[in-house]
Amino acid sequence: MLKLENVASYYGESLAINQINLEIKEGNFHGIIGKNGMGKSTLLKTIMGLMDKTDGLINLEGKDISKLKTHERATEGLGYVPQGRGIMPQFTIEENMIVGTFARDKNNMNNVNEDFEFILRLFPILKKFWKRRGGDLSGGQQQQLAIARALLTKPKILILDEPTEGIQPNVVEEIENVLIRLNKEFNLTIIIVEQNVNFIKKAANNFSIFERGKIVEEGDSSKITQNLVEKYLTI
Repeated sequence: MLKLENVASYYGESLAINQINLEIKEGNFHGIIGKNGMGKSTLLKTIMGLMDKTDGLINLEGKDISKLKTHERATEGLGYVPQGRGIMPQFTIEENMIVGTFARDKNNMNNVNEDFEFILRLFPILKKFWKRRGGDLSGGQQQQLAIARALLTKPKILILDEPTEGIQPNVVEEIENVLIRLNKEFNLTIIIVEQNVNFIKKAANNFSIFERGKIVEEGDSSKITQNLVEKYLTI
């Protein structure tokens, strides 16, 4: 479904990630793990076209999207939840979610109201605070809003960068359960950067470990051993 071949990307002229070869199959839940500063978030930004310069091939469902702009990749089916959430603090929940629909393919505008209703059932707190501004929400509520907005793009792949970072435990559990449900019940393909290794072992089919801008280990998530954790994830 999504295939990266010999992908590299740069901040200015500085190489950030290099020789990335990765294939995500339809319906997979793929976890990206590693210490801070190793290139995990950079990989997601590269997929979304947010880097200064990239090399290599990024292929989505047989189409080369390597040269597309970020909004064009969103229209092709990439829904992105950035680190830090990226919501619009002056917009209400309703307005933030409406923005998500702008990235939908023009031929995929049917059932928008039904999608709103479904997503508000996933995150009922958003319905409760429907007219509240994004900047007045808690961190966990903002994260739910960011995911809801991405889902309204009608993505083929949902890409999330540290969605449980700095969030109260009860909301973390809610978000994790929603992501598992979307993957298991609705076959939504998910790529997630996440520090919680136990969640990756629980939810993901596959994993990749990043070290200094490269994938150093990958495979079935059941093969994430304590030795791997100690080698690549322990500070």
